[in-house]
Amino acid sequence: MLVTTHLFTPGPTHMPEAVRRAIDVPLQDHRAPDFHKLVLPLQEDLKKIFRTESGEILLFAGSGTSGWDASLANCLSPGDKVLTASYGHFSDLWIAMCKQHKLEVEVIEGAWGEAAPIAEYAKRLAADTNHEIKAVLVCHNETATGVTSDVAALRAAMDKVNHSALLMVDGVSSIGALEFRMDDWGVDLAVCGSQKGFMMPTGLCILGVSQKALKASEVAENPRGFFDFKGLLNQYKGGYFPYTPATTLLHGLAQSCLMILEEGLDNVHARQFRLAEGVRRAVQAWGLELCSRRPEVHSDTVTAILVPEGFDSNDVLKTAYNDYNLSLAAGLSKVAGKVFRIGHMGAVDELMLLGALATTEMVLNDVGINVTLGSGVVAAQKYYRESKQAEPQKAVA
Repeated sequence: MLVTTHLFTPGPTHMPEAVRRAIDVPLQDHRAPDFHKLVLPLQEDLKKIFRTESGEILLFAGSGTSGWDASLANCLSPGDKVLTASYGHFSDLWIAMCKQHKLEVEVIEGAWGEAAPIAEYAKRLAADTNHEIKAVLVCHNETATGVTSDVAALRAAMDKVNHSALLMVDGVSSIGALEFRMDDWGVDLAVCGSQKGFMMPTGLCILGVSQKALKASEVAENPRGFFDFKGLLNQYKGGYFPYTPATTLLHGLAQSCLMILEEGLDNVHARQFRLAEGVRRAVQAWGLELCSRRPEVHSDTVTAILVPEGFDSNDVLKTAYNDYNLSLAAGLSKVAGKVFRIGHMGAVDELMLLGALATTEMVLNDVGINVTLGSGVVAAQKYYRESKQAEPQKAVA
């Protein structure tokens, strides 16, 4: 019998059948005279999703991590000072990459389960009267802890002291799913990958780059190689690439953008909140706690759930996978063994999440975490039913 593994991680996420079909096309010549007819409209659709008119959207073969690499390599030089914060596994990984690039890294120690410490960012920026800080880094959505940070507030803090640093944002698990406004928030480099909000396989690095960042890339002295912005833009503005692109994934991304824009960005955000809130209501009914400490910072793309003291969340993961063919996500780094995560971005709906919640209840009882079977499902059902009428209708953006 063919066994399906039910995927509820925060990336890769569920891929719509329409995207799968769009990817399944014959290979083509990326130098063909009509190839630009795929690439140029895709660039414009991505600008709408990033909500930028002035910036460029660059595509590389790679993952979100390669986007971090590209942003640092193109816009900064060895010895440049960057300001960032540690408040989750992925913010820490970006910090480690900064050090690999020989940057001087000023790290604000934040709390895991809390959002980026904007007040401390503001304090450090105000003290930097000589503008030695060349870039400010922040993870918009920290998937390790299920926390979303306020990028607009960080930009406001920078503007209050007229700071000239670049604002670099990890939007890997937010763009395409959560509200993101590149121009309004003054984001200079927005990093995204195809395998999360864009409902795609891993394989495309999607970068939003402001004109200010492009100017910085002209004088930066870091080696950049494959990720060179200038080398890409020479042909990319005409709808071509200086190397062989992942052509089949470009077709899938074009379909994904079409689906997102047809639904409407505001409707996507509202749907993400609604699905996530149902999961949070279930966790509350189980009597468990979230890693995210306050409702104001709860992520709508992933929920990180703390297991009770004395239990190992890895047992939850193994039992879910081995006994029920359910893939949940692990706790990482400081919360390894303490947290398991349920991803709810991508092509998911109420029916799928209710099944995941029902199975998770069985798993929790199997490992000795006693929750009342059906309690979380009922809480989520009640919320989904009550909120259904208020759900926005699909619209063309």
